[in-house]
Amino acid sequence: MRSLIELEDDLEVTAEASSGMEALQLIRKQDFDIVLLDISMPDKNGVDTLRDMQRIKPDLAVLILSGYAEELYALNLIRSGCRGYLSKDADPSEIIKAIRTICNGRRYVSAELADLLANELIKPSDKRMHEMLSEREFQVFYKLASGKSPTDIANELFLSVKTVSTYRARVLEKMNLKTNADLTYYAIKNELIN
Repeated sequence: MRSLIELEDDLEVTAEASSGMEALQLIRKQDFDIVLLDISMPDKNGVDTLRDMQRIKPDLAVLILSGYAEELYALNLIRSGCRGYLSKDADPSEIIKAIRTICNGRRYVSAELADLLANELIKPSDKRMHEMLSEREFQVFYKLASGKSPTDIANELFLSVKTVSTYRARVLEKMNLKTNADLTYYAIKNELIN
């Protein structure tokens, strides 16, 4: 990615992070025009890192570049505050276009994401179950499906265990599932976790 960006005269890579925690440390120390963020990272996934970045710097422009297809995460992450979402397989010219668009204060919507958004407007009932969750419910769902305990989730999200249990109950009800194992199976089947 660095090599691609550095081919452009008007773009410059000013920092790199190898984990979510390192990325958060960098944004606390300096300002960036845009942050390129992956979903799969060591120590802290991109979903949580985005949420923390938004809390630290609410106006920070974030472009998600992920190996996961748009239909899996894009809508929830756009709702969570990222300005664009692209697959890492996107054409290099589209990645550069997305960076420039976001740096100019706009959101970047790929053709695939535009189609998802249009379908959501036309057929909202065709949403997959996880797309019906609120941002916080999705966070709790993702952590439960990844095998985290309610206590761990409460600590990570700065909530009480009782509140996490309430979110868990809502998630299970909305998704018409019964157990955490059902959540994990659903997440694996829908390629939300590995």
